[in-house]
Amino acid sequence: MATLYYDKDIDDSVLRDKTIAVLGYGSQGHAHALNLKDSGFKVVVGLYEGSRSKQKAEEAGLEVLSNAEATRRADLISFCLPDTTQAKVYREDVEPNLDSGKTLLFAHGFTILYKQIVPPEGVDVVMIAPKAPGHRVRAVFERGLGVPCLIAVHQDTTGNAHDVALAYGKGIGGGRAGILATTFKEETETDLFGEQAVLCGGVSQLVKTAFDVMTEAGYEPESAYFEVLHELKLIVDLMYQGGLGYMRYSVSETAEYGDYSRGPVIIDDHVKKNMEKVLKQIQSGEFAREWIAENDEGLHKFKQMRAENAEHGVEKVGKELRDMMPWLESTT
Repeated sequence: MATLYYDKDIDDSVLRDKTIAVLGYGSQGHAHALNLKDSGFKVVVGLYEGSRSKQKAEEAGLEVLSNAEATRRADLISFCLPDTTQAKVYREDVEPNLDSGKTLLFAHGFTILYKQIVPPEGVDVVMIAPKAPGHRVRAVFERGLGVPCLIAVHQDTTGNAHDVALAYGKGIGGGRAGILATTFKEETETDLFGEQAVLCGGVSQLVKTAFDVMTEAGYEPESAYFEVLHELKLIVDLMYQGGLGYMRYSVSETAEYGDYSRGPVIIDDHVKKNMEKVLKQIQSGEFAREWIAENDEGLHKFKQMRAENAEHGVEKVGKELRDMMPWLESTT
């Protein structure tokens, strides 16, 4: 059984007299900085010159510095930046200003596992990875709750790396829901696989394909949209609340029978083999090399795929239908 830590297990005094620099003020960055500030920690935000986020951070009562100055001033430097920009920021702003004894903290293990960043021996390297988008991390925290987090230690020079990471996790609300011990390798590979096989890639492709099958068979696009995309949230919410069993308990017996008898027809051994192939590409580093090269070459393929997917029928009819559903804004 994996180890879980809660607020009662964590002594955050190890970080109370320290300065934390949160690099980035996007989805994760704003949540980490504000949650830590509200938890009573000393926080500064590091941004690049000309960042449009500077005004937002300052209006929230946070001190904003350059990435370099934030690194110089801080005892803990938290990377809340996209995977694709972290290495550049590290080389140009962090590494030249990084003193021994400081802590580098990551919200995802990608750049460490795939050696885009190779920290010196004299610093601690840890991870606190919330299992939710940043806006969710913030919204749940404001309600007095938290989202589960993962903790990992890649490099422990001071002997306090684990305790410091736990204190940070408690500061952003993770200890309210549970902080699960893992490794940089496990977090990165499972996160990428989950995104590609199910959460983003798998679900998106399943929705698009089902929409195409229905509309090509002559059903109205609006009906297809409601059946294969709109109602998906209702099913996922039931699964989130009580697992597959609660979802099956909540739907009709007709739907439950269709689940058991037709689900394996759609997601068969062929799909499992494809998932295994995707996992091997992650484990071997093939996906990481491909994604890093795509960024280095200007993201041309990525932008083309984004544009093509935006033109899919389920996206077009969905936008029209959602424009007639103003109540959706209050449910996100």
